[in-house]
Amino acid sequence: MPRPTDDDLFQSSTMTFGEHLEELRTCLIRAAAGLAVAVLLGFFVARPVVHLIEDPLRRALGTYYSRRALETFDEWRPRAGGGPALPYSRDEVRDAVVNRGLSFELREVHADRLAQVLGTGPTARSGTAVAFATDSLVPVLLWQPMARDPRVSITTLSAQEAFGIYVKAALLVGVVLASPWIFFQLWTFVAAGLYPHEKRWVWTFLPISIGLFLAGVLLAFFFVFDFVLDYLLKFNEWLGLDPDPRISEWLSFVLILPIGFGIGFQLPLVMLFLERIGVVEAETYASQWRIAVLVIVIASAVLTPADPYSMLFLAAPLCLLYFGGIGLCRWFGAADAPAQRQLATKASQ
Repeated sequence: MPRPTDDDLFQSSTMTFGEHLEELRTCLIRAAAGLAVAVLLGFFVARPVVHLIEDPLRRALGTYYSRRALETFDEWRPRAGGGPALPYSRDEVRDAVVNRGLSFELREVHADRLAQVLGTGPTARSGTAVAFATDSLVPVLLWQPMARDPRVSITTLSAQEAFGIYVKAALLVGVVLASPWIFFQLWTFVAAGLYPHEKRWVWTFLPISIGLFLAGVLLAFFFVFDFVLDYLLKFNEWLGLDPDPRISEWLSFVLILPIGFGIGFQLPLVMLFLERIGVVEAETYASQWRIAVLVIVIASAVLTPADPYSMLFLAAPLCLLYFGGIGLCRWFGAADAPAQRQLATKASQ
């Protein structure tokens, strides 16, 4: 055990319960003030952040509709046997869609009527057609840059919604910028109730805690989003639905997932801290791993949106971090073993 005695953890503390509450209030006020300052700074960079947040969704929608366009091309057949074929080969279309960043819509026209409109064909006599000539329709592909495809655009449904998006983006920036200060205040409150020799662990864990939080945020934003969006869009395709995403809903998703990952990544540090101050032993972590995995899965479902991919992408790293936390506890315990033997020898004398 890391503590030299089995005394109560707060026995030597001179702070009353009310003073602990006052310390908590002070730390929360300081954390909130730091967050407010960071959010104000976030307003200056919220616009490029909104565009940065849009990029994963735009890429996913572009991939989705590119795949749908190629499927439409492959499934098209002439209306009549021996009728006009598509004006491009599949290799040309794939090169345009995949490598050139273009999208297309497949439409059909009457070639003679189009020539008539363009003034390059004979004028049809009025009243000669008694029925619409379906079999003579000719396929054409209407090309445009993928970025201008209205299906890839991210919409708002009201004029004031854009302002709400701007505020949410500033809030996201503020949480990330203020995270070192917020974690500092939380660990300061924890340190207030510890033995003097245990407080050093707070200052050791603080930078690691900040690093783990930022690692979780970056993992969610630059890795998990693409997989989650691909799954959700494929589910839309399976149901035969075309997505029409709103930026405000996507931004809410962006706010929840990275923060959930950042909080979850604190797991090994919390485990090691509790072991260092003698609350939980490493052997207890190891013997209760099945219950811990169940709790991790439930917590991952709560901290992430309602899709299996995001839950699994959080639960899998947390399980690895849990077993990594057990390894850290045992490693630090082995490092403390000589000191513990000396304390035991002095106590026996």
